Amino acid sequence: MKIRHALVASVAAASLVLASCSNSETDSADSTAADTAASEGSTDEAAAGEGELVVEDNFGEKTVSMPVEKPAVTDNRAFELLAEWDVELAAAPITLIPDSLSDTYNEETIEFDLGSHREPNLENIVAAEPDLVWNGQRFSQHGEDIEELAPDATLVDFTPRDGEPLDAELIRLTENLGKIFGHEEEAQQHIDDFNAALERAKEAYDPEKTVMAVNTSGGEINYIAPSVGRTWGPLFDLIGFTPSLEVPEGSSNHEGDDISVEAIAESNPDYLMVLDRDAAVSSDEPDYSPASDLISESAALQNVTAVEEDNIILAPTDTYTNENIVTYTEILNLIADAFEAQN
Repeated sequence: MKIRHALVASVAAASLVLASCSNSETDSADSTAADTAASEGSTDEAAAGEGELVVEDNFGEKTVSMPVEKPAVTDNRAFELLAEWDVELAAAPITLIPDSLSDTYNEETIEFDLGSHREPNLENIVAAEPDLVWNGQRFSQHGEDIEELAPDATLVDFTPRDGEPLDAELIRLTENLGKIFGHEEEAQQHIDDFNAALERAKEAYDPEKTVMAVNTSGGEINYIAPSVGRTWGPLFDLIGFTPSLEVPEGSSNHEGDDISVEAIAESNPDYLMVLDRDAAVSSDEPDYSPASDLISESAALQNVTAVEEDNIILAPTDTYTNENIVTYTEILNLIADAFEAQN
């Protein structure tokens, strides 16, 4: 009996040793696999944003070396998002950056000032030695010169194209900005917010209500044409606004089209959409008159339905120098607020 018990004990002990070895080997294998996966994950994370990114801008396919380290940016539609993402700029036209972003982008934070689109300082493109130039809007006309001066940089231009729906163009610009600067999730959130605001404005608008868009500049109230006019024009198409007045050969003039205030009054719009151009570029001038004052002090407009019922929608003050997806999201929500209040 003692021998039997001893044998059983030996077998049991051996089984425990084997099980222990088996578990140890399994744990070791699992640990090795986990370490390998963690190592690979770390490598992937380290490599994230590195390599080459191929995008298609207004002029074709462009290859961007990632990550972008020394960007020069000239497109007003890019500055607000880049400031939000804490992107440092090697060069930019400082005078064209919206005043609302001056705490982030100014003479102290941007070493090389590119002047203005009318008087560009393109020599500073050479001095900045950028690896990417995000060109566009007012600076689009200087694209070829910039490419010659910065041959080692990739130049991209996503300025919204004529004849293309504005919503799709703003989304395209924002998506690519997110890709190039490594903030795709944040860019997508802005796109989602924009789409939601657009749907809200469409649902809230009553097509029986007529709309007039105007631009105030230099103390004058000028007409903004549906479809083509500055800022507000494309919204006539996106939302389906019923214009109170359509002027043949309406233009995209940055100050609007010069028609009489009496003609605006005679069209008697139910709603007035207003772009205060001077609020963005010359609000500190002694002769600046806010759009609200120009409208309220215009005798010809006092019997207009939009004025009598205070159905006046003012674009954000920095709109003229901003006009990005964030600006349009704000505008669309203002439109929705105004029409929802009447429902």
